[in-house]
Amino acid sequence: MARLGLAVAGCGEWGRNHVRAVAQHHGARLLHVVDSSEVRREVARSLAPGAVVSDDLDAALADPRVDAVVVATPTPSHVPIARAALAAGKHLLVEKPLAPTVAEAADLAARARRARRVLMVGHLLLHHPAVRYLKRLVDRGGLGQLHYAYAQRTNLGRIRTDENVLMSLAPHDVSVMSHLFGAWPQAVSAQGAAYVQSKWEDVVFLTLRFPGGRLGHVHLSWLDPHKVRRLTLVGSRTMAVFDDMEPAEKIRVHDKGPVPAEPGSWAEALALRFGETRIPQLPAAEPLREQLKAFLKACRTGDVPIADAASGVATARVLDAAARSLAARGREVAVR
Repeated sequence: MARLGLAVAGCGEWGRNHVRAVAQHHGARLLHVVDSSEVRREVARSLAPGAVVSDDLDAALADPRVDAVVVATPTPSHVPIARAALAAGKHLLVEKPLAPTVAEAADLAARARRARRVLMVGHLLLHHPAVRYLKRLVDRGGLGQLHYAYAQRTNLGRIRTDENVLMSLAPHDVSVMSHLFGAWPQAVSAQGAAYVQSKWEDVVFLTLRFPGGRLGHVHLSWLDPHKVRRLTLVGSRTMAVFDDMEPAEKIRVHDKGPVPAEPGSWAEALALRFGETRIPQLPAAEPLREQLKAFLKACRTGDVPIADAASGVATARVLDAAARSLAARGREVAVR
């Protein structure tokens, strides 16, 4: 199978991981890395010695050998780079969030449709073996009815100066919860505060209201003593916890829950069941590499990837509603 030619825009803190992943993937040829910083370009040269490393995006897009572009630059630059890449006829993988606004995200999706190019969003956790396991568990009824989910995504730093913690971190949990619930939130409410920088909230508590009365809650913070990356799912039969900070045992499925009293019995309250805890074995697969694999497959086959442009637009709509709720001090806002 012929390898696809790729260019990566951005070799910063996260972009360098994309450079490494593309450079090492047997199905891709990393032809260009573009970054405005000479320091970051030096990092790119060490990771991808065979690529052309420069600050010239136009040259990378003009190269006919480049089939696709990975955009791993700061969020405000996603839209102009993505528009230029689509105009040049390139497939696109854009880091989350797809765009700063709903209108811009929808515009990119429409441009990709017209150009008949793949536009995939970097909702990385959808490619995590643990999330794949949880999706299978939910779909086959292993939790019973999924009642609610809550996530914690906290640590001390890195505090960004170009966006708040909602835009930076919430796309992870919004995309994962929507994927597991099989639906997008109908309404959201958010409260937060800016303690370190007056312009950008560094702490946000986000509540997502899904169809059927199901709830999701997310605690986001750059100002917390603990680095936590945890998702808890509570079902009518069992419960599951995904702790991404665990080096190996990332998922625990707890056979716990209420046991309804038999009709006509003397019990006045629900009994509780405390069964065994199961730790499933997960494949040792790097999510970033799995995401790249899915992107390359979509570029070759035209198949719709799991994190397609529509999911990027839907996430932007949820974030927009959350931002409006944040400005309204927590008032619930419908997702348009």
